[in-house]
Amino acid sequence: MATLRDIKRRIKGVQNTQQITKAMKMVAAAKLRRAQEAVINARPYARQISLLLSHLVTEEYQVNNSYFLNREVKNIAIVVVTADRGLCGAFNSNLIKEVTHYLTEIEPGVNKHFFCLGRKGYEFFRNRDFNIAGSRSALFQSLKYEDALAVTQELIDKFLDGTFDKVVLVYNEFKSIIQQKIVTEQFLPIPEPEGGENNHTKLPDFIFEPDQKTIFEYLLSKHLKAQLWRILLESSAAEQGARMTAMDNATTNAKELIRSLNLTYNKERQAAITKEILEIVTGSNALRGS
Repeated sequence: MATLRDIKRRIKGVQNTQQITKAMKMVAAAKLRRAQEAVINARPYARQISLLLSHLVTEEYQVNNSYFLNREVKNIAIVVVTADRGLCGAFNSNLIKEVTHYLTEIEPGVNKHFFCLGRKGYEFFRNRDFNIAGSRSALFQSLKYEDALAVTQELIDKFLDGTFDKVVLVYNEFKSIIQQKIVTEQFLPIPEPEGGENNHTKLPDFIFEPDQKTIFEYLLSKHLKAQLWRILLESSAAEQGARMTAMDNATTNAKELIRSLNLTYNKERQAAITKEILEIVTGSNALRGS
């Protein structure tokens, strides 16, 4: 049975943990506000550039463009976007679970290459001897647009030179503070834009300068970079939301545990006092009897 000193020491330890989790919750809340604002600002640009491509695309452009080239998939790159740190609930584990499930859907004989954005995903797949084609750690500590440009260009180059036949992204999309949605989407070759040529009937009669095809090809790499930048921002905001929720739950649990320990401490202390009183009374009665 634990002594009063042990219980008191444990209460102090839980109180210290509660202070840490409360501070981490406040830090996550501050980072979440900035990350949420950034992703909300990035979404309209990414959506509009995708919509513009859907207006410009024609079947002829797709057939003759390397970005849309669907070839036999012998090498697939899976870009896994996780966090660099833990203490964010099931944020990382759920995403890794989704990736392992996706692997079962890939046809046998296809070489799987992992491109890990975030230390947690890199450590998981490296420790299990998966083929790591590239990685970025400490990416989300100070997320910059230049990082998205570098990663996008590397993926584009490896797709165009035939290293990868297909590139798939798996990431957490930010929905709210308490909700993240795991998304698996094809990055390269670029999926056929929604609507395609049908969207031309909804547009005014634009005059393109220099010409429609040149503008279309110019926007392709811009589109990919904008989408990956949005995805990194989505993951960053989702991570902070998950961490804030996890630290809030940990703080609440610590409070309940402290209450329970205090109750136990008071009961044990009362029992000890009662025992001492009984010993005194018993000793006093024994002396009187003698």
